[in-house]
Amino acid sequence: MKLNKITGLFAASILTVGVLAGCGAKNDTDGKDGKAAEEGETIKIGLNLELSGAVASYGSSEAEGIELAIEEINKAGGIDGKTIVPIKMDNKSESSEATSAAIKLITKDKVVAIIGAATSGNTVAQVEIANKNKTVLISPSGTSETVTINKDGKVNEFAFRTSFIDPFQGTVAANFAANELKVKNVAIYSDNASDYSKGLASSFKKDFEAAGGKIVAEEFYIAKDSDFRSILTRIKSSNPEFIFIPGYYEEVGLIVKQAREMGITVPLMGADGWDSPILLDLAGEKALNNTFTTNHYSSEDPDGIIQDFNKKFGEKYNGKKPDSFNALGYDTVYLLADAIKRAGSTDSTKIKEALEATKDLGLVTGLYSVDENHHPIKSATILEYKDGAQIFKTKVNP
Repeated sequence: MKLNKITGLFAASILTVGVLAGCGAKNDTDGKDGKAAEEGETIKIGLNLELSGAVASYGSSEAEGIELAIEEINKAGGIDGKTIVPIKMDNKSESSEATSAAIKLITKDKVVAIIGAATSGNTVAQVEIANKNKTVLISPSGTSETVTINKDGKVNEFAFRTSFIDPFQGTVAANFAANELKVKNVAIYSDNASDYSKGLASSFKKDFEAAGGKIVAEEFYIAKDSDFRSILTRIKSSNPEFIFIPGYYEEVGLIVKQAREMGITVPLMGADGWDSPILLDLAGEKALNNTFTTNHYSSEDPDGIIQDFNKKFGEKYNGKKPDSFNALGYDTVYLLADAIKRAGSTDSTKIKEALEATKDLGLVTGLYSVDENHHPIKSATILEYKDGAQIFKTKVNP
């Protein structure tokens, strides 16, 4: 079924006054099966986001998308006539702050569910608390497998995500390098302190080598580094045809800038961690030419549902063009609202079960289904930077 058709049906159902019949009924009570919504005319949803600190760009963008979606739903009558009330917390881009925020949102504010964090590490910091308190936790963009699978290989019962997982991104990047760019010898430059970066690097390496390619250099940096020239010199001496740089925008922007200054002209590629307007400020338009990323969404995608979202977002935010974190935040609200609708309740266990049963839900970032590990099954987008703009190149299905 086409995305725009499914999304249209979904939007028509969820944005109709009173359509979510039976949801969050006033006689819902706390019980051993999970936490129910507070009695009254509101449904509280916690937002645990990076609104300041090292990756504030991600959390702030997601907050914009979340606020737009909540505004739309509330204007259409809310959920069974109840208004969604977001309770926003700033985790300051720190895991300890994310943990503290989750405890407050669950135990004091009595939220139905938590949206956030934006990064995998700050989401994982909340998982044990969410599971223990039977509170649904959905990360819009936590791509690490550890968000939904614990160290023992078991599913984190109440943890979900809207984004695809890192191994899928790594596979898409590896296949793009091998099959589209036709390169044979590549270097990998990743953040040795980041599970996100290491996971992407591992997946890319495995799939690129399986496609017959060779890793000629594998180097590491650490978050907060600012001078990458010595390691880039070693990478350059290995004569790669392509460099994979999975990391976050703060370091990546400097790496790209310094690489180009050193005469490294080969294609560079990363993942969704590149997606921030700050990357352009750090690297510069010219340096970003001939670079690529895997991502969740492109505002340049001609799909009708995406163009409709772009229009609504621009109207709310003074003509601003939405990025993937805006779209993921927006989609996460609709994912949760759809689950509440199908659950017929705000009981957390019932919402969890509804999320687990999600199949072919039409969202801005693509058709969304959930597998047995709470991993989304959805498409990825490849973007190319040209003169400072992200250009839609192709969409890859799982």
